[in-house]
Amino acid sequence: MSEPTPATTKRPRLLALDVFRGLTVAGMLLVNDPGTWSAIYPPLEHAEWNGWTPTDVIFPFFLFIAGVTTHLSLTARRAEGAGDSALAKQIIRRGAFIVGFGLLMAVFPFFPVERFIHIRIPGVLQRIGVCYTIAALISLRTTLKQQVAIIASLLLGYWFVITLVPVPGAMGGIGATLNMAPARTLAAWTDRFLLGGHLWINSVTWDPEGPLSTIPAIGTAMLGILAGRWIGEKRPLDERLNGLFAGGALGMMVGLMWNWSFPINKSLWTSSYVIFTAGMACVSIATISWIIDVKRVTWWTRPVVIYGINPIIAFVGSGMMARMIYTVWKVDFHGIPTPVQSVVYETVFRPWLAPRNASLAFALCFVLFWYLILWALARKNIIFKV
Repeated sequence: MSEPTPATTKRPRLLALDVFRGLTVAGMLLVNDPGTWSAIYPPLEHAEWNGWTPTDVIFPFFLFIAGVTTHLSLTARRAEGAGDSALAKQIIRRGAFIVGFGLLMAVFPFFPVERFIHIRIPGVLQRIGVCYTIAALISLRTTLKQQVAIIASLLLGYWFVITLVPVPGAMGGIGATLNMAPARTLAAWTDRFLLGGHLWINSVTWDPEGPLSTIPAIGTAMLGILAGRWIGEKRPLDERLNGLFAGGALGMMVGLMWNWSFPINKSLWTSSYVIFTAGMACVSIATISWIIDVKRVTWWTRPVVIYGINPIIAFVGSGMMARMIYTVWKVDFHGIPTPVQSVVYETVFRPWLAPRNASLAFALCFVLFWYLILWALARKNIIFKV
């Protein structure tokens, strides 16, 4: 029997990465869809400004895993004979689709017309698309040393700019003296200068996914690419896991030490936040792989993987559903037009549970509902890829 050629060899999926992605997606659904925003357990809330909670690591985990899979995917495509030009076109196309889905979510449900006029230009998917595209294109034509130098330049440069550059209109105040006021940071000034009225509706004066803070976020994706390079090495599994554990622990320590002078802050996507969350991602992937590949404990993985094999459908679909039931779709409730979500929460969960538990129960049911949708898609082998 002849050996399969590189063009027909199918690269096996790495279960630990699928599980990591699935846990991240499920965590996103859990924290984004509580029964009420006024009663949430602290770990399921974002830090008010500086600092972090488990909720604050979900977004960088998305970017990090995008970097990991980018390196593995590009390596496989190269092995099949694809050249840099073809790979660059694929990267740009994929990034444009991700940004496009983000903008689609911003204007959904497409009425009133003000949604288009005052569309929020930044967003989670928009940042993922931009960071993925830039990080992947950089990785195409650079060496490992050059990539490390670029990451260092991005993070150190951002630290310098966000802390030492005077903020226009702040009477000579530099970022280091203003970074405790969200609307007065250099990132906030950049948001208003470049995007005007197209910012996050909950803040108006700044955006957590704004242009300036996207620069260090590129570093998150690039660190994921470095991790992907290590994971794809032809080394014994224990050596790769030890490297991930050691590198991740070092990253978390460096991030916490940098926090002393440049606080961990998700909204500013500070350099300390980049290093800390990338380190945590490495430790998480290594731990999952140790459980699955070393200890062979895999009985729990299938339900988790379901969340991770259709991440775009999970993100876009759940986001659109949430907008419909939380704000758009209203029914008469005690004579008052009330969002469907509030009606369900008040009638099904609130009467018999304490507020935080009722809010958490609603979120868990939302996660379970989307599990059933994603399970049905997976059963029919419907996997949406961009």
